[in-house]
Amino acid sequence: MLKKTLNNGQVIDQLGLGVYKVTQDIAINLISTALEIGYRRIDTAALYDNEIEVGAAIRRSGLPREDVFVTTKIWKDRHGYQNATEAIEESLERLNIGYVDMLLIHWPAPKLDLFVETWQALQDALAGGLVRSIGVSNFNQNHLEKLLASDTTKVVPALNQVELNPGFQQPQLRAFNALHGIATEAWAPLARGRMLETAELSSIAAAHGKSVAQVIIRWHLQLGNLVIPKSSNPTRLEENFNVFDFELTEVEMAVIATLDTGVRSGADPEEM
Repeated sequence: MLKKTLNNGQVIDQLGLGVYKVTQDIAINLISTALEIGYRRIDTAALYDNEIEVGAAIRRSGLPREDVFVTTKIWKDRHGYQNATEAIEESLERLNIGYVDMLLIHWPAPKLDLFVETWQALQDALAGGLVRSIGVSNFNQNHLEKLLASDTTKVVPALNQVELNPGFQQPQLRAFNALHGIATEAWAPLARGRMLETAELSSIAAAHGKSVAQVIIRWHLQLGNLVIPKSSNPTRLEENFNVFDFELTEVEMAVIATLDTGVRSGADPEEM
């Protein structure tokens, strides 16, 4: 497993499992299967309504708590210091695994203009030992600049989780993150399936005897991205994990760089 060291010294697997839209009825079994395959990082959120099941699967696994890295996020309707503080406590109670490895602000919600105040609640949770690292999700450069410029910001986000895939590569934001020691994590890393028939990716996949999904995940890893593909299919879970036995060439990486359209498939953080 490839690993990355965050700006606070915490070590994290580059590849994890996202559980967005994983319903409660299948979540425990699916996550249990993922842990058996070898995943040791699970990304959930209050919005996903499966924190209880994530915690149950981890407890059921018998793995030492410190072996499984858990991320959760507080939703935009819980911005503001007191509101966020309560939301953090509620997530910890639902997960019931002692602490959270990574806590994120799910969206900046700039129209509310409360994400700087919300960050104070995350910093206090970090100081209190409730969480091991804190970060943000879906923050554009201007949101990060505002957060970093605040007198109340004492902790630089450990990561910024954003939409990122070969069709929407966000090079400027990745560079800004790197400049400030913020790891970049990709959600919708497979472009929600939109690029699985792309000729260039299909050709690269054929050359390596791999699937297009595996090529895309490998591309993320070689860029240095953290990446959390999701699947409710156990076979796909295993396929997505089997990406450590090949490497893309510089030429292949350059070909994939040409696929960037600059077009989102998800929501614009300025509008959420």
